[in-house]
Amino acid sequence: MPAKDRLPLTGSHWGTYRVETDNGVVRALHGFEEDDDVSPIGSGIIDVIDGPTRIRAPMIRKSWLESGPGSNTHLRGVEPFVEVSWEQAERLVAAELDRVRSTHGNEAIYGGSYGWSSAGRFHHAQSQLHRFLKCIGGYTRSIGTYSFAAAEVIVPHVLGDYWQLLLQSTSWQSVIDAGRLVVAFGGMPLSNGQVNAGGVGRHLQREQMRAARAAGIEFVNVSPIRGDVDDSLNAEWLPLRPGSDAAMLIAIAQTLIDEDLADDAFLERYTVGMERFRGYLDGSDDGIVKDADWAAAICALPAERIRELARRLAACRSMISVSWSLTRQHHGEQGFWAAITVAAMLGQIGLPGGGITFGYSTTNGIGGHDTRIPGASLPQGQNALSTFIPVARISDMLLHPGGSFEFNGRSYEYPDIHLVYWAGGNPFHHHQDLNKMLAAWRKPDTIIVNEWCWNAMAKHSDVVLPCTTTLERNDLGISPRDPYVIDMQQAIAPVGNSRNDYAIFTGIARAMGLEAEFTEGRSEQQWIESIYAATVERCRERGIQLPAYSEFRRAGWFKAPPPAEPVVMLQAFRDHPDAHPLPTPSGKIEIFSATVASFEYDDCPGHPAWMAPSEWLGGDTADFPLHLVSNQPKTRLHSQLDHGSHSRAAKIRGREPIVMHPTDAAARGLVAGEIVRVFNRRGACLGGLVVDDQVMPGVVQMSAGAWYDPLEPGRPGSLCKHGNPNVLTADIGTSRLAQGPIAHTCLVEIERYADALPPLTAFEPPLIIKQPGA
Repeated sequence: MPAKDRLPLTGSHWGTYRVETDNGVVRALHGFEEDDDVSPIGSGIIDVIDGPTRIRAPMIRKSWLESGPGSNTHLRGVEPFVEVSWEQAERLVAAELDRVRSTHGNEAIYGGSYGWSSAGRFHHAQSQLHRFLKCIGGYTRSIGTYSFAAAEVIVPHVLGDYWQLLLQSTSWQSVIDAGRLVVAFGGMPLSNGQVNAGGVGRHLQREQMRAARAAGIEFVNVSPIRGDVDDSLNAEWLPLRPGSDAAMLIAIAQTLIDEDLADDAFLERYTVGMERFRGYLDGSDDGIVKDADWAAAICALPAERIRELARRLAACRSMISVSWSLTRQHHGEQGFWAAITVAAMLGQIGLPGGGITFGYSTTNGIGGHDTRIPGASLPQGQNALSTFIPVARISDMLLHPGGSFEFNGRSYEYPDIHLVYWAGGNPFHHHQDLNKMLAAWRKPDTIIVNEWCWNAMAKHSDVVLPCTTTLERNDLGISPRDPYVIDMQQAIAPVGNSRNDYAIFTGIARAMGLEAEFTEGRSEQQWIESIYAATVERCRERGIQLPAYSEFRRAGWFKAPPPAEPVVMLQAFRDHPDAHPLPTPSGKIEIFSATVASFEYDDCPGHPAWMAPSEWLGGDTADFPLHLVSNQPKTRLHSQLDHGSHSRAAKIRGREPIVMHPTDAAARGLVAGEIVRVFNRRGACLGGLVVDDQVMPGVVQMSAGAWYDPLEPGRPGSLCKHGNPNVLTADIGTSRLAQGPIAHTCLVEIERYADALPPLTAFEPPLIIKQPGA
């Protein structure tokens, strides 16, 4: 075997690896020599890349093939598939796209295709799909993310472009040099910090956190889960009720005013709207003083602990870190808005080591002392259509064509979708209320997916086109939140009859007479070289000197040198607010937003506010007294590689673990290791019980991403045998402003599962029929 540092490189969202092969078979993934904290997720692909779940040829659902589009859509997820040739598959897909766009118009094609896909600038699945769909006249798109949709809408009204602020996050080095206290709302879980969209050259979160602790930085974990901050940090744990972050922050704001701890000079110079917010805090608006005593009952925390936290924040250079998870709850806009407001009241925004950061360890790249690579991407062209939905409103779109929805101050209408095309994602993982979605999934005439393994998305489609993995193709690894560029080298031949997405769409475009428009006459390698050349030019404009492509390929990777000084978010605004105003209507931090207030939304007023989540109202708290937190798993990225050995090793009798506090387990007569039924009015799933005081009483934790595995396939409401928590979560928007997902606003009950344990089928392929002569 060659020396490990000469093995081919591959990149993924969870790390960079050297690939060891033997006779065309992947034998091992070795950690990149630059990475001292390699994620074990990568090893999960070894046993499944050519395993039973691999899709090896184009597949068509039986009824769709025999009777045409729209046939027996209730049998999606139930029926067998028929294996067909690529020529037949391309012809059928091309004809169906032509039928839909000529009969119903291009807006009847939904190509939002949300999902993390795989790393790589050229073979990024959504980019390929969107380029293709734009070539054929456009499509209905989605906007926003499931990660932080509420922040993407509210933060621009208050502070500026959210995505740009993520790239400008104050570095851990700045905190180490100048900070004293980090208060993490939603924690800083290392399970999240091991991944980064687009790739990870070197994992930094654990190292940087521990360096901060060694420098004397104190940590406070404000979360229902103690393990949301690494044990080595010796963080104080403030276990608050899920969904009550905004109430706690508002009470901190009132304490700062009551005890004359607010920085009035900063508020006067850098913000607008504080007087309007004071009227809400002191009860002038509604007769309710929003002090710590008021918040204590909401947050399930003693009032004095809330006051003491406010005092600690004001007494030293402090950093407020808000996890993206705060946005994924009912009224998820409010936690971020309230946190920005408290940071402004403390007067530390723009100072080294202080202010606010949107989520240390939410991904690996947040807080890095790094020079970011401004990587180019595959050009996608212009969408001829403006039709869109907020990303988490897909079920409502399918169920209510022609219905209206509000978003960010305007009213829109849902299109009538007849064809869904997905590549690089799995809505049966990331969407809420899967039973509602399963009913909505019957609406389109046709569902097409490019997929490499038989997950629930593939099983519930009509046309399944087998695509390659990163190990089976060449690419260029670049993330906007990472300093590395990786030459991703093909390690093995494509498995079975699979093709990369570029080849798949090239074949369909050829069948539609649009090959030249889609490919521009370029091969895979020519596109990769073109993207690299464009990246070189972007880097040159920022003073980064990338090597020539031939030199880069010989080296295998490149790392940009770090910046001369630690990054401090909004430092230029603080130093020169007139020369560097914020991109808000006032150019300042908007504690009160006249724009948002003008929308007259009762679920998102013009300043930070506490509104009880809908799940807390009515009888649900009595019938379903446990708050379910469905966070990012440690053993996979979302649902990716759930079928791999690393993820499966963490299951309990094959089921997804669910963690419960000892007092809650004892009250129900439950013991660790047994299989339990988790249920509410929306659905039910099984889980393997873990009893641990890492979660606060009244809270259970079950990671998202277990492959959906219904006891009765195709029937909405069926028990998920495997443990997908999204059969339990609610599918309503955060508010009319952002319409984001609210997975963390979810109440459940748990009982022992007394029936015979059903066999798992999540990792089994569907029945496949071979055509005669195939």
